[in-house]
Amino acid sequence: MIRHLVLLRFRPEVTAGEKAALMAELDALRGHLPGMLSFAPLANVSPEHPVVHGFLDGFVIDLADVDARDAYLADPAHQAAGAKLTAACDGGRAGIVVFDHAL
Repeated sequence: MIRHLVLLRFRPEVTAGEKAALMAELDALRGHLPGMLSFAPLANVSPEHPVVHGFLDGFVIDLADVDARDAYLADPAHQAAGAKLTAACDGGRAGIVVFDHAL
Protein backbone atom coordinates (compact mmCIF):
# COMPACT_ATOMS: atom_id res chain seq x y z
CA MET A 1 0.00 0.00 0.00
CA ILE A 2 1.12 3.56 -0.69
CA ARG A 3 0.16 6.38 1.65
CA HIS A 4 0.17 9.63 -0.36
CA LEU A 5 0.50 12.60 1.99
CA VAL A 6 0.09 16.13 0.62
CA LEU A 7 0.67 19.28 2.66
CA LEU A 8 -0.78 22.57 1.44
CA ARG A 9 -0.08 26.24 2.05
CA PHE A 10 -3.11 28.00 0.61
CA ARG A 11 -3.08 31.63 -0.46
CA PRO A 12 -4.60 33.77 2.34
CA GLU A 13 -7.64 34.74 0.26
CA VAL A 14 -8.73 31.14 -0.38
CA THR A 15 -11.89 30.61 1.65
CA ALA A 16 -12.83 27.62 3.77
CA GLY A 17 -15.59 26.87 1.25
CA GLU A 18 -13.12 26.86 -1.65
CA LYS A 19 -10.80 24.55 0.29
CA ALA A 20 -13.69 22.19 1.05
CA ALA A 21 -14.70 22.13 -2.62
CA LEU A 22 -11.15 21.19 -3.64
CA MET A 23 -11.07 18.41 -1.06
CA ALA A 24 -14.46 17.12 -2.22
CA GLU A 25 -13.24 17.04 -5.82
CA LEU A 26 -10.22 14.98 -4.80
CA ASP A 27 -12.32 12.66 -2.64
CA ALA A 28 -14.66 12.07 -5.59
CA LEU A 29 -11.79 10.42 -7.47
CA ARG A 30 -12.42 7.30 -5.36
CA GLY A 31 -15.54 6.76 -7.45
CA HIS A 32 -13.60 5.90 -10.58
CA LEU A 33 -10.13 4.89 -9.39
CA PRO A 34 -10.49 1.39 -7.93
CA GLY A 35 -7.02 1.43 -6.34
CA MET A 36 -7.80 4.58 -4.35
CA LEU A 37 -8.77 3.10 -1.00
CA SER A 38 -9.35 6.18 1.15
CA PHE A 39 -9.15 9.96 1.28
CA ALA A 40 -8.97 12.17 4.36
CA PRO A 41 -8.54 15.95 4.50
CA LEU A 42 -6.13 17.19 7.16
CA ALA A 43 -5.88 20.31 9.31
CA ASN A 44 -2.53 21.06 10.96
CA VAL A 45 -3.02 21.66 14.69
CA SER A 46 0.68 21.76 15.56
CA PRO A 47 1.74 24.45 18.03
CA GLU A 48 5.20 24.48 16.41
CA HIS A 49 4.41 27.47 14.19
CA PRO A 50 8.00 28.32 13.20
CA VAL A 51 8.48 24.90 11.61
CA VAL A 52 5.00 24.60 10.10
CA HIS A 53 6.02 27.09 7.38
CA GLY A 54 2.39 27.96 6.66
CA PHE A 55 1.38 24.40 5.74
CA LEU A 56 -1.93 24.40 7.60
CA ASP A 57 -3.95 22.05 5.39
CA GLY A 58 -3.45 18.81 3.56
CA PHE A 59 -4.81 15.39 2.79
CA VAL A 60 -3.84 11.76 2.85
CA ILE A 61 -4.79 9.14 0.29
CA ASP A 62 -4.23 5.42 0.70
CA LEU A 63 -3.63 3.63 -2.58
CA ALA A 64 -3.53 -0.13 -3.07
CA ASP A 65 -0.04 -0.23 -4.56
CA VAL A 66 2.45 1.59 -6.77
CA ASP A 67 0.38 0.84 -9.89
CA ALA A 68 -2.69 2.42 -8.26
CA ARG A 69 -0.60 5.46 -7.28
CA ASP A 70 0.69 5.82 -10.82
CA ALA A 71 -2.86 5.48 -12.24
CA TYR A 72 -4.01 8.20 -9.81
CA LEU A 73 -1.18 10.50 -10.90
CA ALA A 74 -1.92 9.99 -14.61
CA ASP A 75 -5.70 10.29 -14.26
CA PRO A 76 -7.09 13.34 -16.14
CA ALA A 77 -9.58 14.12 -13.35
CA HIS A 78 -6.72 14.11 -10.82
CA GLN A 79 -4.65 16.34 -13.05
CA ALA A 80 -7.55 18.80 -13.40
CA ALA A 81 -8.12 18.85 -9.63
CA GLY A 82 -4.38 19.19 -9.08
CA ALA A 83 -4.24 22.21 -11.38
CA LYS A 84 -6.98 23.91 -9.34
CA LEU A 85 -5.21 23.00 -6.11
CA THR A 86 -1.90 24.37 -7.39
CA ALA A 87 -3.58 27.63 -8.41
CA ALA A 88 -5.02 27.99 -4.88
CA CYS A 89 -1.68 27.47 -3.14
CA ASP A 90 0.75 30.19 -2.15
CA GLY A 91 3.44 30.21 -4.82
CA GLY A 92 1.73 27.48 -6.85
CA ARG A 93 3.80 24.30 -6.58
CA ALA A 94 5.96 25.94 -3.90
CA GLY A 95 2.89 25.75 -1.66
CA ILE A 96 2.62 21.96 -1.98
CA VAL A 97 4.67 19.17 -0.40
CA VAL A 98 4.14 15.54 -1.43
CA PHE A 99 5.41 12.54 0.54
CA ASP A 100 4.66 8.97 -0.54
CA HIS A 101 5.24 6.20 1.99
CA ALA A 102 5.13 2.48 1.23
CA LEU A 103 3.33 0.56 3.98
